[in-house]
Amino acid sequence: MMGKRVHVILEVLKEKYPVASTALVYSNTLELLVATILSAQCTDKQVNKTTQKLFRKYLCVRDYANVDLQVFEQDIRSTGFYKTKARNIKNCCRVLIEHYDSEVPRTMEELVTLPGVARKTANIVLLHGFGIVEGIAVDTHVKRVAIRLGLSDKTDPVKIEQDLMETVSKEDWASVSDLFIWHGRDTCDARKPRCSICCLNELCPSAGKF
Repeated sequence: MMGKRVHVILEVLKEKYPVASTALVYSNTLELLVATILSAQCTDKQVNKTTQKLFRKYLCVRDYANVDLQVFEQDIRSTGFYKTKARNIKNCCRVLIEHYDSEVPRTMEELVTLPGVARKTANIVLLHGFGIVEGIAVDTHVKRVAIRLGLSDKTDPVKIEQDLMETVSKEDWASVSDLFIWHGRDTCDARKPRCSICCLNELCPSAGKF
Protein backbone atom coordinates (compact mmCIF):
# COMPACT_ATOMS: atom_id res chain seq x y z
CA MET A 1 0.00 0.00 0.00
CA MET A 2 2.79 2.39 0.98
CA GLY A 3 4.72 1.53 -2.18
CA LYS A 4 1.70 2.34 -4.36
CA ARG A 5 1.19 5.71 -2.64
CA VAL A 6 4.87 6.56 -3.04
CA HIS A 7 4.67 5.70 -6.73
CA VAL A 8 1.70 8.06 -7.18
CA ILE A 9 3.50 10.81 -5.22
CA LEU A 10 6.55 10.55 -7.44
CA GLU A 11 4.50 10.51 -10.63
CA VAL A 12 2.74 13.71 -9.54
CA LEU A 13 6.06 15.37 -8.68
CA LYS A 14 7.64 14.29 -11.98
CA GLU A 15 4.80 15.98 -13.83
CA LYS A 16 5.13 19.10 -11.68
CA TYR A 17 8.95 19.28 -11.90
CA PRO A 18 9.96 17.60 -15.17
CA VAL A 19 13.50 19.03 -15.16
CA ALA A 20 14.29 18.52 -11.47
CA SER A 21 18.03 18.11 -10.94
CA THR A 22 20.72 19.52 -8.71
CA ALA A 23 20.82 23.32 -8.74
CA LEU A 24 24.55 23.38 -8.03
CA VAL A 25 26.66 24.71 -10.90
CA TYR A 26 29.84 22.75 -11.66
CA SER A 27 31.89 21.53 -14.61
CA ASN A 28 33.66 18.47 -13.17
CA THR A 29 33.45 16.04 -10.26
CA LEU A 30 35.94 17.98 -8.12
CA GLU A 31 33.84 21.13 -8.42
CA LEU A 32 30.72 19.10 -7.63
CA LEU A 33 32.38 17.65 -4.52
CA VAL A 34 33.50 21.09 -3.30
CA ALA A 35 30.12 22.68 -4.04
CA THR A 36 28.25 19.91 -2.24
CA ILE A 37 30.43 20.24 0.87
CA LEU A 38 29.80 24.00 0.80
CA SER A 39 26.03 23.45 0.47
CA ALA A 40 25.69 22.14 4.04
CA GLN A 41 23.44 24.58 5.94
CA CYS A 42 23.56 26.92 2.93
CA THR A 43 21.33 27.54 -0.08
CA ASP A 44 22.43 26.33 -3.49
CA LYS A 45 21.94 29.88 -4.74
CA GLN A 46 24.50 31.22 -2.30
CA VAL A 47 26.88 28.35 -3.02
CA ASN A 48 26.70 29.08 -6.76
CA LYS A 49 27.37 32.75 -6.10
CA THR A 50 30.45 31.80 -4.10
CA THR A 51 31.77 29.14 -6.47
CA GLN A 52 31.45 31.42 -9.48
CA LYS A 53 34.65 33.10 -8.29
CA LEU A 54 36.04 30.14 -6.37
CA PHE A 55 36.21 27.82 -9.37
CA ARG A 56 38.15 30.43 -11.35
CA LYS A 57 40.68 30.73 -8.55
CA TYR A 58 41.12 27.06 -7.65
CA LEU A 59 41.48 24.90 -10.73
CA CYS A 60 42.71 21.56 -9.40
CA VAL A 61 43.03 19.41 -6.30
CA ARG A 62 46.47 20.80 -5.45
CA ASP A 63 45.16 24.36 -5.45
CA TYR A 64 42.80 23.47 -2.62
CA ALA A 65 45.30 21.27 -0.80
CA ASN A 66 48.02 23.92 -0.79
CA VAL A 67 45.93 27.04 -0.09
CA ASP A 68 46.52 29.06 3.05
CA LEU A 69 43.64 28.09 5.31
CA GLN A 70 42.84 31.62 6.45
CA VAL A 71 42.72 32.84 2.87
CA PHE A 72 40.42 30.00 1.88
CA GLU A 73 38.15 30.66 4.85
CA GLN A 74 37.52 34.15 3.56
CA ASP A 75 36.90 32.85 0.03
CA ILE A 76 34.01 30.70 1.28
CA ARG A 77 32.91 32.78 4.28
CA SER A 78 29.51 33.59 2.75
CA THR A 79 28.45 29.91 2.81
CA GLY A 80 28.48 29.74 6.62
CA PHE A 81 30.41 27.38 8.91
CA TYR A 82 33.33 28.44 6.75
CA LYS A 83 36.11 27.43 9.15
CA THR A 84 34.96 23.82 9.27
CA LYS A 85 34.22 23.70 5.54
CA ALA A 86 37.59 25.22 4.64
CA ARG A 87 39.44 22.71 6.80
CA ASN A 88 37.44 19.80 5.42
CA ILE A 89 37.90 20.77 1.77
CA LYS A 90 41.63 21.34 2.21
CA ASN A 91 42.11 18.03 4.04
CA CYS A 92 39.81 16.24 1.61
CA CYS A 93 41.95 17.32 -1.32
CA ARG A 94 45.09 16.24 0.50
CA VAL A 95 43.59 12.78 0.83
CA LEU A 96 42.65 12.77 -2.86
CA ILE A 97 46.28 13.52 -3.74
CA GLU A 98 47.77 10.99 -1.32
CA HIS A 99 45.40 8.07 -1.88
CA TYR A 100 43.39 8.60 -5.08
CA ASP A 101 45.86 10.00 -7.61
CA SER A 102 44.10 13.41 -7.32
CA GLU A 103 40.85 11.93 -8.58
CA VAL A 104 37.43 11.88 -6.89
CA PRO A 105 36.68 8.22 -6.01
CA ARG A 106 33.67 6.48 -7.52
CA THR A 107 32.41 4.36 -4.61
CA MET A 108 30.37 5.14 -1.52
CA GLU A 109 32.85 3.30 0.69
CA GLU A 110 35.73 5.50 -0.46
CA LEU A 111 33.84 8.79 -0.58
CA VAL A 112 32.56 8.63 3.01
CA THR A 113 36.14 8.32 4.28
CA LEU A 114 36.95 11.79 2.93
CA PRO A 115 36.89 14.74 5.37
CA GLY A 116 33.56 16.57 5.19
CA VAL A 117 31.84 13.82 3.20
CA ALA A 118 28.89 11.88 4.64
CA ARG A 119 26.33 9.78 2.77
CA LYS A 120 24.33 12.76 1.52
CA THR A 121 27.34 14.34 -0.17
CA ALA A 122 28.54 10.97 -1.44
CA ASN A 123 25.15 10.16 -2.96
CA ILE A 124 25.06 13.51 -4.78
CA VAL A 125 28.59 13.13 -6.14
CA LEU A 126 27.97 9.55 -7.27
CA LEU A 127 24.68 10.38 -8.97
CA HIS A 128 25.45 13.71 -10.60
CA GLY A 129 29.17 13.17 -11.07
CA PHE A 130 29.28 9.56 -12.23
CA GLY A 131 25.69 8.51 -12.89
CA ILE A 132 25.94 5.92 -10.11
CA VAL A 133 22.86 5.30 -7.97
CA GLU A 134 23.94 4.01 -4.57
CA GLY A 135 21.24 5.48 -2.33
CA ILE A 136 19.11 8.58 -1.77
CA ALA A 137 20.61 11.91 -0.71
CA VAL A 138 18.76 13.30 2.31
CA ASP A 139 19.15 17.02 2.94
CA THR A 140 16.90 19.30 5.00
CA HIS A 141 14.28 19.52 2.21
CA VAL A 142 14.16 15.76 1.66
CA LYS A 143 13.96 15.17 5.40
CA ARG A 144 11.07 17.63 5.81
CA VAL A 145 9.07 16.42 2.83
CA ALA A 146 9.57 12.74 3.68
CA ILE A 147 8.39 13.23 7.25
CA ARG A 148 5.39 15.35 6.28
CA LEU A 149 4.36 12.80 3.67
CA GLY A 150 4.54 10.10 6.32
CA LEU A 151 7.31 8.22 4.53
CA SER A 152 9.52 8.26 7.62
CA ASP A 153 9.16 9.08 11.28
CA LYS A 154 12.90 9.32 11.88
CA THR A 155 15.03 12.42 12.36
CA ASP A 156 18.42 10.99 11.46
CA PRO A 157 19.16 11.44 7.71
CA VAL A 158 20.72 7.99 7.39
CA LYS A 159 17.63 6.33 8.89
CA ILE A 160 15.35 8.45 6.68
CA GLU A 161 17.38 7.32 3.68
CA GLN A 162 16.88 3.71 4.74
CA ASP A 163 13.12 4.22 5.06
CA LEU A 164 12.94 5.80 1.60
CA MET A 165 15.06 3.05 0.04
CA GLU A 166 12.61 0.49 1.43
CA THR A 167 9.49 2.20 0.04
CA VAL A 168 10.76 3.85 -3.15
CA SER A 169 11.38 1.66 -6.18
CA LYS A 170 15.10 1.50 -6.95
CA GLU A 171 14.45 2.88 -10.43
CA ASP A 172 13.28 6.08 -8.73
CA TRP A 173 16.18 6.45 -6.28
CA ALA A 174 17.94 8.72 -8.77
CA SER A 175 15.06 11.18 -8.94
CA VAL A 176 13.35 11.16 -5.54
CA SER A 177 15.90 13.41 -3.81
CA ASP A 178 15.83 16.13 -6.48
CA LEU A 179 12.02 15.96 -6.69
CA PHE A 180 11.63 16.37 -2.92
CA ILE A 181 14.17 19.22 -2.89
CA TRP A 182 12.35 21.10 -5.64
CA HIS A 183 9.01 20.52 -3.93
CA GLY A 184 10.43 21.64 -0.60
CA ARG A 185 11.65 24.89 -2.10
CA ASP A 186 8.60 25.53 -4.25
CA THR A 187 5.69 24.55 -2.00
CA CYS A 188 6.51 22.57 1.14
CA ASP A 189 8.27 25.40 2.93
CA ALA A 190 9.71 24.78 6.39
CA ARG A 191 7.73 27.54 8.09
CA LYS A 192 4.69 28.13 5.89
CA PRO A 193 3.96 25.21 3.58
CA ARG A 194 1.43 26.12 0.91
CA CYS A 195 -0.82 23.13 1.49
CA SER A 196 -3.88 24.73 -0.15
CA ILE A 197 -2.19 24.77 -3.56
CA CYS A 198 0.07 21.73 -3.10
CA CYS A 199 -0.13 19.09 -5.83
CA LEU A 200 0.19 16.44 -3.13
CA ASN A 201 -2.41 17.74 -0.67
CA GLU A 202 -4.70 14.75 -1.24
CA LEU A 203 -1.83 12.33 -0.69
CA CYS A 204 -0.24 14.05 2.30
CA PRO A 205 -1.29 13.27 5.90
CA SER A 206 0.13 16.62 7.01
CA ALA A 207 -1.85 18.78 4.56
CA GLY A 208 -3.55 21.74 6.22
CA LYS A 209 -2.00 21.13 9.65
CA PHE A 210 0.30 24.14 9.59
